[in-house]
Amino acid sequence: MPALELPAGQEGVAATRPIRVATLETAGLGNHSHIATDGAVAVVVDPPRDVDRCLELCGRLGARITWVLETHLHNDYVSGGLELARITGARYGLAAAEEVAFAGRRVGLRDADLLATGAMTIRVVHTPGHTDHHLAFVLGEASSGRPVALFSGGSWLHGTAGRTDLLGPDRTEALARAQWRSIRRLARELPATVELRPTHGFGSFCAPGGSDSGALATLGDEGTHQPALLLDEASFLRQLISGFIAYPRYYREMAPINRRGPEPIDLRPAPGATPEELARRRAAGEWIVDLRPRTEFAGAHIDGWINIEGGDSLATYLGWLLPWGTPVVLAAEEEAAVADAQRAMARIGIDRPAAQVSRPFPTWSPGARTRNYPVVTFADLAAARARGAGPPVIDIRRDDEWGTGHLAGAHHLALPDLSNRLDEVQALAANGPVWVHCAQGFRAAIAASVLDAGGVPVVLVSDTLAAAATAGLELRTDPDPG
Repeated sequence: MPALELPAGQEGVAATRPIRVATLETAGLGNHSHIATDGAVAVVVDPPRDVDRCLELCGRLGARITWVLETHLHNDYVSGGLELARITGARYGLAAAEEVAFAGRRVGLRDADLLATGAMTIRVVHTPGHTDHHLAFVLGEASSGRPVALFSGGSWLHGTAGRTDLLGPDRTEALARAQWRSIRRLARELPATVELRPTHGFGSFCAPGGSDSGALATLGDEGTHQPALLLDEASFLRQLISGFIAYPRYYREMAPINRRGPEPIDLRPAPGATPEELARRRAAGEWIVDLRPRTEFAGAHIDGWINIEGGDSLATYLGWLLPWGTPVVLAAEEEAAVADAQRAMARIGIDRPAAQVSRPFPTWSPGARTRNYPVVTFADLAAARARGAGPPVIDIRRDDEWGTGHLAGAHHLALPDLSNRLDEVQALAANGPVWVHCAQGFRAAIAASVLDAGGVPVVLVSDTLAAAATAGLELRTDPDPG
């Protein structure tokens, strides 16, 4: 069909201009946004909510954004596509079949559509699987027609394929079959030299098997380890579906937000809070999140506050645990830490903290009750067991992680279920503190703070699980005792 071009007079770029692709990584969500440019104009694929990053990069590249494209309605983050198109005046391309509240503001895209801008072309390919209306985009040179890169979204990922269970169990198998066909179609129609540029990568719960998208690969490179190309349809289904793990609860909120059309991101600092206000907010059930390192929190913290260390994983686990809509107060010793956390929260639709505290810890809430708990290693646990029966131990990792190996005698209680099962943990703590661990210490620190806020005596095992065997602790793979 004819190319969908910008209005005459808005290009002015030689068709021979070289094309390059830049990538914005959002490590905590395992997502990659791509910017294709010929040096004068740019196409942005799957932009993050914080669109200032896209604008800054395109500014450095000297490129004007003419198209903003979405491969699908995302389940793992709030899109910045609508806002980026509004700010820049670019066209906003999304599958025509998607039902959205802003239909009049999007260009409905269909299989085989060809977009043209500057020295670039974009061919639209319908690739159902991750979602029903999922699209992939083939970047090409306008002068030669040569395909350069494949923006595969949540379909063809590095060494794996996007999960197909996010639309419900009744759709999982049919979408998995569609995923197999979509990837094979792309492999048939595109040269092996085309670069693979997926949106989901390592760290994304949309990427079963933990694909590693750190290294640039071509479709030809994928020929030796892409299951959809190596396995028959039935075998691919079994492998893909068996690899699905639990995903964050906030996912169920993302697609509805993206269908409505997200509000512009608001990164203005939240108002400060007095000690009296903090106490009032805590009593009202709001979450006050202490962003300090786990050891500092364990050494001294305000009663009832939750510890989620600032960093890449903050948004994922806050979104997993927080009852949706609950106001959040952020507390750190530096304003930059609060600002980083606020940005991370906004990416998943927790738009603004209700308040913030950013000053040295002892001044946060003078007179408030403070608490502390011990921080230990697996060597300490081994020593405690050597002296007797040892303390009760809770492994708060996911079910799939537990199944690959866990401490003998440990109890399994996945982190997202912890708040609803405090009575069970309290019973375990009848004769002394419970010791909690995960694989690295980050999630165990969250769990320890949740238990402590719930009045359960706790000890945090801040150590790598690999150190357990070194310490002489037995690892087993027997069934989950609950």
